[in-house]
Order: sequence, then structure tokens, then C-alpha cells
Amino acid sequence: MKVKISAIQMKMTNKESENINKADKLIREAVKKGANIVLLPELFSNLYFCQIEDYDHFLLAKPYKNNEMLKHFSALAKELNVVLPISFFEKESNCFYNSLVVFDADGKDLGIYRKTHIPTGQCYEEKFYFTPGDTGFKVFNTKFGRLGIGICWDQWFPETARILAIKGAEMLLFPTAIGSEPVLDKDSKEHWQNVMLGHAASNIMPLVASNRIGDETYGNSSMKFYGSSFIANEIGNKVCELTRDEEGILIAEFDLDEIAKKRYSWGVFRDRRPEMYKDILKNSE
Repeated sequence: MKVKISAIQMKMTNKESENINKADKLIREAVKKGANIVLLPELFSNLYFCQIEDYDHFLLAKPYKNNEMLKHFSALAKELNVVLPISFFEKESNCFYNSLVVFDADGKDLGIYRKTHIPTGQCYEEKFYFTPGDTGFKVFNTKFGRLGIGICWDQWFPETARILAIKGAEMLLFPTAIGSEPVLDKDSKEHWQNVMLGHAASNIMPLVASNRIGDETYGNSSMKFYGSSFIANEIGNKVCELTRDEEGILIAEFDLDEIAKKRYSWGVFRDRRPEMYKDILKNSE
């Protein structure tokens, strides 16, 4: 089966309606170009509020059920016959999650994934807001293939990609919000991309990463998101990439059946020795 995957890169404002309308427009443009699956950035409906710790930001969270934004993108997926993974800030009882729902091309809700790895640090104060996800890693069986999806910080862990591959993923998708690293005083763009290119190559499957762009400020905190969204092929080569500051759409086509043959032929899953990997369950010797 040949599938066209798209990555959306966009700049956000502090108005949810504007961000949703922009995302809607970009999805429609991607579908006009033939996209079957469209990936938006992490938490695209607002500015990246996790820059600072502010109790008022909890008011941005919405429930999974009866969520108007999710209803909107469910209807859009059905209208356009496109698969849409949608990132959102979830409130569930007294807990808050960084979550994602996948809508199949008929608009059906295929379930929710809650971000497993929660970062903390200057400009990335996510542990203040999010409870670690309790869904486990999930693969979504869609009309256009089996999607393994992690959220941002998840992408830095080889365990994420490998477990998704073991669970039957044919593609890896990572919605992201990443930019300047004021504490480290360095540009992490190359490191960020290289880690994921390794996931694509070691698991022999395409990978898509969608990031935001622009300068965002909350109180005394400011950061610049560096975009650089990309799509990689099954051997870990970038096939297309956006710049650090342009809004836009990426699309790449992959033959999932041919890639599956390549994956089988390499034998990396056949030759795995899970019984020898028990030490990975330890944090140290």
C-alpha cells in the first residue's frame, strides 16, 4: 500500500480559535496535495504554556469526551478522508495529561495516548502540569497504515520507537514543541533530528516530526521554536524538511509493503534477544 504522509509546521497565537482555523486550513491544503495522514505539532491549539509554572494555565485543559476541538477534527477527518492525530491538553478528574487522539479517515476515534516521558527544566516545565501517561505505548490501526505515535520528549528514547515497532507500527509519528535551550546555551536542532533518524533506521520504517515555529513569551520567559520539521525514510535519510522559520506542509509517499519486505529481510526483529535485555529495566548496575 502506498501512503502519503504530511507534516504541518506552524506558528501559534494565544487565541485557540485562530490556531484551530489555521490548522484546519493547512490540513485542507495537505489533502489537496494528496496527503492521507497529516501530523500537527504538539499542543498546537495554544502557545506553549509550559514555559513557566502558572496555576491559571490548568484552565486551558479540556476533557477527552465532549471536547469541541476534538469533535471538529473528527468531522474534518471524515469530510476529507484523512487520518488526523490530534494533540491536546487533557483534564481527567484531578489529573492533567499531555494527550493525543487519533481520528481515522472516517472520523472514528481510535483511542487516546498520554505522553509517557515528561520533561522538566527552564522553559520546559511540563512536570508541573502533566501526570505521566498511563496508557502505555500505543499503535493505531488506521485506513492508511499502522501508526506508532509518541509525543515530543518521548522521541528521545530508543525504547519508545522500538516498542512501537514491536507492537506492529509501520510508521513513527512525533508531534513536537522544541526550540531554544537557555540553560544548555546550545542549539539542539541537529541532535534532535539525529536521534529520530536513528529510530527510523534501526526500526526500518518512515518517521515524521512536526514542530512549531516563532518566538513565544510568557512573563519573564521567552523562547524561539526552531521548526525544522522533517520526514525521514526507512533507512534514516531525511527526504524533506522545512526551515527554522517557515510555516508550511511536507508530504512524502512511501510504499509500506515494500518497506515491510526490507524490514523482514534485515532480520533485526528476528534476531532480537529479549531475554538478554533484562538490564534495560535498571537505572544503574
